[in-house]
Amino acid sequence: MEGHSVTLHTHLTHIQTDDLILWMFGVQSPDEIIAEISREANITPFINERLKNHVEIDAQTGSLIITNITTQHTGLYQLEIIRNTVENKHFNVTVYARLPVPVISRVSSQCSSSSSSSCCCVLCSVVNVSHDVSVSWYKGKSLLSSISVSDLNIRLSLPLEVEYQDTNTYRCVVNNPITNHTQHLHITQLYEVKSVSVMEGHSVTLHTDTESEVCATFQEHIKDQNALKH
Repeated sequence: MEGHSVTLHTHLTHIQTDDLILWMFGVQSPDEIIAEISREANITPFINERLKNHVEIDAQTGSLIITNITTQHTGLYQLEIIRNTVENKHFNVTVYARLPVPVISRVSSQCSSSSSSSCCCVLCSVVNVSHDVSVSWYKGKSLLSSISVSDLNIRLSLPLEVEYQDTNTYRCVVNNPITNHTQHLHITQLYEVKSVSVMEGHSVTLHTDTESEVCATFQEHIKDQNALKH
């Protein structure tokens, strides 16, 4: 997770006199030296200038420590332990951005599948999400619908149609492979009271919402995405 620290271990108890420890990094292949330490040279360990605020090397074991990690540190790391022979180890590091908290909002006072005024459409949304993020609706422990993304920095929205009289517990969950955030939906939050002022003796019209098409559009979008997966 962004902001955390990670240590890539050499599994050495100590660096021997003739050891040379090299750490290399690359997004596709490890082709850039980012850290180096040699006991024989008896000098300060080398740290790549570009990464010096994030990378440390353990002087005793040669392990690589990445602090305040960001998504820019995602990639392949290679360890070379050079002594009488050369020993290579590879590490594949994936850094996930912090998850945003999902926001639930009402987009229509009616259901797209019915003209009944007893149900409405709500939307669970998250913005600026990174790769491998999904948004899901649950009723209790049952999964109702889900949508996922593999791109970066986009908006994810997932609709849900609910009855005003429904007493079930709903929750919207946004998650990636290592963490999640949950927002609960209470049906009473969907009631909207509007104030109207009118002069005595005049006429007033109380309009119904005409936003039900919004929910229908999202529902069709979800169906299209599911169809593409199969």
